[in-house]
Amino acid sequence: MTPMHIDRRTCLASLAALLPLTPARAARFPQHAVRIVVPYSVGVGPDVIARSVADKLSPLWGQPVLIDNKPGASGIVAFGEVRRTPADGHTLFVADTATMAVNPLLHQSLPYDAQRDLLPLTLMFHATFLLWTGGASRFRSLADLAEAARRQPGAVSYATLGNGHASHVALETYARAAGLRMLHVPFKDVGALMTAVAAGDVDFTAFGMNTFAGLFAKGRLRPLAVAARQRLASHPDIPTLAEAGGPPVTMHPWAALVTVAGTPPEVLAQLHRDLTGVLSDPEVRSRAETAGFEITPSTPQALRERIETDVALYSPLVSEGRIARM
Repeated sequence: MTPMHIDRRTCLASLAALLPLTPARAARFPQHAVRIVVPYSVGVGPDVIARSVADKLSPLWGQPVLIDNKPGASGIVAFGEVRRTPADGHTLFVADTATMAVNPLLHQSLPYDAQRDLLPLTLMFHATFLLWTGGASRFRSLADLAEAARRQPGAVSYATLGNGHASHVALETYARAAGLRMLHVPFKDVGALMTAVAAGDVDFTAFGMNTFAGLFAKGRLRPLAVAARQRLASHPDIPTLAEAGGPPVTMHPWAALVTVAGTPPEVLAQLHRDLTGVLSDPEVRSRAETAGFEITPSTPQALRERIETDVALYSPLVSEGRIARM
């Protein structure tokens, strides 16, 4: 039998022909630094939690995880920028009730489409709002306030951080359920808002316990009710909205993480797995609790359903003119 001789060139050519048949390995994620865009100022609640998440993700991924603060315009500018970034999972966005549910209802023209341009990853946390009045307010209870608003529509005023802000949406949800019409007084920053309510220049507002804890401790602000189904474990003496004689409305503004549409499924799966794992870390949960938030990781579908629920809840506020289109 004649021995077969295969020269080196022939061998290499044969191997090269086989290479396309070998499936390519997916590129490792992340390949470089990851950016989390936060539409809030440094030190505000969602920024604090985003930084806690970043601190845990960086060693897990072996890459820097950078926080990019872009406050203002209810996240519209920041969101519009994020949608133009590569769909590779390296840019995440801290979305909230306003950016995903309220802005699309209020603005006829947005630089993004929340349903088309962005993919939900997981809820991060939710807060619980309380209704607050000044320490020396003429209203000793929520029932007193509601009665005054009912007797003279527009005479009772409430403070928010602007048209479409979570505080605005929450208070108009309450007013609509209670059949009240009140005067909206918008502020540009929470410090001025707190001072006005504490001084009695504006009758009441809605914010979380952590935001007003300092003035509450000094007796300059007083909670009328907590907008939840149960009383706060930390302050069991504060009645729920329903117990205080109001409608059983809950106010739980939330924040979530989303990324750019078109991101590969395997990257989305890893992002969801790693993000929910980090959110379950005891240190992250402890920081959130200190800031007055409850960590609530979720599936992408659960976040999508939450957005749809909020859109349905807030649509009547816009169609009835309680919150103005822009």
